[in-house]
Amino acid sequence: MNVLFLSLGRYSSIKESEGYTDLLREFIRHGDKVYILSPVEKRDGSESKLIEEENSVILWVKTGNITKTNFIEKGISTVMIESQFLSAIKKHFPDVKFGLVLYPTPPITFVKVVEYIKKRDGAKTYLLLKDIFPQNAVDIGIMSKSGLKGLLYKYFRNKEKKLYSISDTIGCMSPANVQYVLDNNPEVDPKIVEVCPNCIEVIDKSVDEKTRVQIRGKYGIPLDKKVFVYGGNLGKPQGIPFLIECLEKCKDVDGAFFLVVGNGTEYGKLESYANSSCQKNFKLMSRLPKEDYDTMVGACDVGLIFLDHRFTIPNFPSRLLSYMQAKIPVLAVTDPNTDIGKVIVDGGFGWWCESNSVDGFVSEVQSIISSNICDKTVNEYQYLLDYYSCANAYHLIMRKIR
Repeated sequence: MNVLFLSLGRYSSIKESEGYTDLLREFIRHGDKVYILSPVEKRDGSESKLIEEENSVILWVKTGNITKTNFIEKGISTVMIESQFLSAIKKHFPDVKFGLVLYPTPPITFVKVVEYIKKRDGAKTYLLLKDIFPQNAVDIGIMSKSGLKGLLYKYFRNKEKKLYSISDTIGCMSPANVQYVLDNNPEVDPKIVEVCPNCIEVIDKSVDEKTRVQIRGKYGIPLDKKVFVYGGNLGKPQGIPFLIECLEKCKDVDGAFFLVVGNGTEYGKLESYANSSCQKNFKLMSRLPKEDYDTMVGACDVGLIFLDHRFTIPNFPSRLLSYMQAKIPVLAVTDPNTDIGKVIVDGGFGWWCESNSVDGFVSEVQSIISSNICDKTVNEYQYLLDYYSCANAYHLIMRKIR
């Protein structure tokens, strides 16, 4: 079977270690051929091209700037990508018959592309719902339901509904996501909505004591503290002002050290705080190469997840999986609408508190410092094997489309 994957991710090789390429390699292992459409943004200066390897074809499609840009340019580029992808398929794959189309959100603007392949080839369509847009933008004040931004909201909301309507199956990250989709889109048939969680190729990325000592020494991280690490995007969804409040409140907490590694639109706020506060138990680092970052995470003790408390949609950040691979338990600090905290606590591999109580965060940190966290790592890795492997996701998808 030929599988078409539509994404905003930039891919150069099917061998890349990333959630979607991990899943696509699972299809290849079962004898399928994978075709990936990947945008090359204007700022990159690259042209459209084909990359073929190991029963896969990656097509770079030249687009406008979608990431690391202002809201207006991002919006225009996101709208235009639909016609750009459609033209690329007609030009490069006119005779390829696809049996399955996989497409994650964001974006929600692949409607015409999915419709075209579904009609032309009779393909099955499977939406990997990772982002509930435009409501997430409304929640954190980027968009509104009235005024000029209200017109944008209505446009994208109609696109969202259309995307749901042309999908044979909608795979959601968690039970709370399934319920949210059904509650807010009564026209969607409950039979086509299921849990298909974030997935990853399960690899043990924990580090031994020698590596732990080496890495902490290299980056000036103390050995005698429990190190709480946050790694990933530093943007509005993460509620960076609240994170800064938590850091400030914990500056005198004995036994704790906080490491933040990443970049994003809110990085400057953390950088300003780091420079002005001179906090001794906090270190900020810009994004590291993936291999270095994975080793760094494994040398820490507890992974952190932050989500803005204003969210009404149940986000389920994929960075959880990198912590699970590193075998470090997780403290989730989120709004009450996501069920990621429930999953972590019920799975026995971490803790949860709401992202509107600095005192609640401090209390959890103090409790973790004084507790033995070794048992949680055993539970965590087994949970990763049982629920978040690419093999599981592959079988879920294939069972549904068959």
